[in-house]
Amino acid sequence: MRAAEVLSKLGAFGLKLLLDQQRGESSSSAKRRARAVELRTVLTRLGPTFVKIGQGLSTRPDLCPTEYLEELSELQDSLPTFPDEEAFACIERELGFPLDSMYSAMSPSPIAAASLGQVYKARLKYSEQLVAVKVQRPGIENTIGRDFYLLRGLGFLINKYVDIITTDAVALIDEFARRVFQELNYVQEGQNARRFKKLYADKQDILVPDIFWDYTSAKVLTMEWIEGVKLNQQAAIEGQGLKVLDLVNIGIQCSLRQLLEYGYFHADPHPGNILATPEGKLAFLDFGMMSETPEDARVAIIGHVVHMVNRDYEAMARDYYALDFLKPEVDVSPIVPALKNFFDDALDSTVSELNFKTIVDGLGAVLYQYPFNVPAYYALILRSLTVLEGLALYADPNFKVLAASYPYFAKRLLTDPNPYLRDALIELLFKDEKFRQDREFVAKDALQPVLKLLLGPDGENLRVLVVKEAVRVTEAITFGTLIDSYNAAPEFLKPLISNGNPAGPFKISDVEREQMLELRDTVLRIWGLLRSSDTFDPSLLQPIVQSATHSIFYISGATRA
Repeated sequence: MRAAEVLSKLGAFGLKLLLDQQRGESSSSAKRRARAVELRTVLTRLGPTFVKIGQGLSTRPDLCPTEYLEELSELQDSLPTFPDEEAFACIERELGFPLDSMYSAMSPSPIAAASLGQVYKARLKYSEQLVAVKVQRPGIENTIGRDFYLLRGLGFLINKYVDIITTDAVALIDEFARRVFQELNYVQEGQNARRFKKLYADKQDILVPDIFWDYTSAKVLTMEWIEGVKLNQQAAIEGQGLKVLDLVNIGIQCSLRQLLEYGYFHADPHPGNILATPEGKLAFLDFGMMSETPEDARVAIIGHVVHMVNRDYEAMARDYYALDFLKPEVDVSPIVPALKNFFDDALDSTVSELNFKTIVDGLGAVLYQYPFNVPAYYALILRSLTVLEGLALYADPNFKVLAASYPYFAKRLLTDPNPYLRDALIELLFKDEKFRQDREFVAKDALQPVLKLLLGPDGENLRVLVVKEAVRVTEAITFGTLIDSYNAAPEFLKPLISNGNPAGPFKISDVEREQMLELRDTVLRIWGLLRSSDTFDPSLLQPIVQSATHSIFYISGATRA
């Protein structure tokens, strides 16, 4: 009966897709949107297993067009609550004691419910501690196991007979099954929460609930009760005297640290799983879905961002090998023009103006056209940052998640001793051994680590480039001063100074003039940032200045000779 229901609903939808393709309508955005809405409805009616699969597909831009990603991300874990008597019986059966011997109070009905279980508010009898008790839906393991068994059989048929689907359907179904069954093990979820809490023990703005292990089993999870407001409830947050943007910024920095430092992150950061506490902290809930980022991938992602900012699309394409997006035998050369076409337009905006969702959608379109296989960790972190940007946009339509992320990437590049990131930093600051004066220097605190690297034992390559640039910088500052003096002179003196030349006294092109003035202004801006820093000591620059002065005199002497 269940097999007939699943096959009939999915088969009917698949037939419509086939007809769209035969009619030449499959590339129409409007048609895709209509079919995506239809698929969301089908998956919702088929129940929790298919809702979970749809949510998984919503994080896979390599498998689904943008219209499907957006619609499937709207899928909600919603089923009618199961009877409270069954929930209470499950607690007693799992923990081995009568309910009233463990809890002095228990909410008569659930305060939250989803497809896999429901949550009650309770008070522990021995300590009067308020707790949240999550109870698994009866029979859900059998239901999900049966559905995945059916889907696996369907996957074999797809692999064998459907040529237009190039992804290994069985492997994809197995991946989704592994993630869903992970969520069904509440002991594992408790261990995930404990590990996450340990990572953030020194972070005052992050709160992770304690787990009460004596009241936890595979189907019952008891954790500390957290008072707070969901991040999408802006009025309630502001009613507590808090700012949504401050909390979103905490969330962004937390997500970046999870992905790029700890390599262990919350894989389901939707608004219902993150609370704003009255103290202004960000509380993470529901640790059923966690993911890990390999160390090599963490470094490769930062390098990928540098290559994107530098518009080095060939290097970006090669990064996909290190990120495990592509197999080594895949030729990346056809991908380079696609990256260039999209990112040249997107990056015409400054970092502070760039919209993260635009980047994700554009990159998703590229990934969908070529034989990419996006690892789960990468897709999930993109989704979490997109969710956070979406929340922030309600409070401030001008908010950009990339601008908020920029200081983190700068600090990481400047402080991490990893040789790959050292090279990436030099690549970011210099091109063809010339300083990139178009870079946005926005954080004076970020310049201190530059000096530390510049003067430290690992800064030899950077020192060589800085000394080489000293001559150009000196010329730019001198030239800028002369131009300022000429512009400030009385009008009747200017013809005398320029010897009647209408272009002025300097025999250089307008382009060269603009480049030198831009370099001068950038250097002076950096100097101003350094001087305004409480911890900056000008004497630190003495070795660099001495080396630069020596080089200038050497070059001048060689020129005279």
